[in-house]
Amino acid sequence: MVSLEVQKIGFLFPGQGAQSVGMCRGLLDQHAIARDVFERASAILGYDLADVCLNGPESRLSATEYSQPALFVSSIAAIEVMRIEQPQILAQATVAAGLSLGEYTAVCFAGALDFESSVRLVQRRGQAMQAAADAVESGMASVLGLDVDKLTDVCRQAVEPGEVLQIANLLCPGNIAVSGHKTALARLETVAMEAGAMKVIPLSVAGAFHTPLMASAVDSLTEALAEMPIVDAKIPVVSNVDARSHTSPDEIRSLLARQVVSPVRWEESVRQMIADGTQGFFEVGAGRVLRGILRRIDRKMPAEGFGDDN
Repeated sequence: MVSLEVQKIGFLFPGQGAQSVGMCRGLLDQHAIARDVFERASAILGYDLADVCLNGPESRLSATEYSQPALFVSSIAAIEVMRIEQPQILAQATVAAGLSLGEYTAVCFAGALDFESSVRLVQRRGQAMQAAADAVESGMASVLGLDVDKLTDVCRQAVEPGEVLQIANLLCPGNIAVSGHKTALARLETVAMEAGAMKVIPLSVAGAFHTPLMASAVDSLTEALAEMPIVDAKIPVVSNVDARSHTSPDEIRSLLARQVVSPVRWEESVRQMIADGTQGFFEVGAGRVLRGILRRIDRKMPAEGFGDDN
């Protein structure tokens, strides 16, 4: 049971990197509604998603085309369990946001897109991003201990002509992720440590997300989004692209397409939600990454989670 004792709650949904083999075991073992959510998703995806989450292998679960549906469906399954067991918490939701892939979950949670359409869209996104990642040797890494200006300079020093290496996720003070060609990432650690970084951590993702190297995915996503029955969101969704709240279908469509080539402004998004009156946060889905980041942004802000049973 959860007990966040505030009136205005921001719901947060994780992105890639939060997945792990065995995720959702508690939800699936204990709740028929969670199994139903996974079965509905599997019928659309064409494979047994619960089996991938529970048994992997890790190489399959971590592949973009599988991890994105897994993370989306695991969060929605947790929401459906909460809808039965703790509707009072959901009734206090005043805003939603998600890290990268998690923004799609937030859009569905906010009522702008139905579950089945969301599953199709997330599958299309994962496939498009996987194809873009397969086209070039690229990846991501988190850099701890440098500010934006220093890290921007580090990227300039580490990159060579024809390569991409740039800030991709502005997570929280002292934790910023960069994306780019693997050749540039191979030089990053040395340059970053010389500049005063505490640590450089390679991320378990397939490619250089949130950079121009994902440009080939935009057309596919734009086409898919144009076909989706997006309606006005019931609560605002904060976009990774501009760190602002949105409810309009046209704005949501445009921002979701732009998101894969734009830096994720997560710290700014969280601070904006707090400035707008959010009194506490709920992280729903796999892992505890977002609560850890939140503590670095505002240590006093109440936060709980649901669905991170692995």
